[in-house]
Amino acid sequence: MAKALFGHVGAAPDRRLLDEVTRLRSRVQSLEFEVTRLRAENDRLAAAAAEADDILRLTEPALT
Repeated sequence: MAKALFGHVGAAPDRRLLDEVTRLRSRVQSLEFEVTRLRAENDRLAAAAAEADDILRLTEPALT
């Protein structure tokens, strides 16, 4: 079994596999950036909605 593992580990990496891993890492990084951007936008929209909700709740009559 040790010889089988050594042969597997000692083999040169496949160029297609390395290219695929590089592409996938790039895609993951892009998606992580998109998640961060969407979370920030969601926080901004939630704050704006809360502010608009506060404006609609007047504690005193609008017309006196």
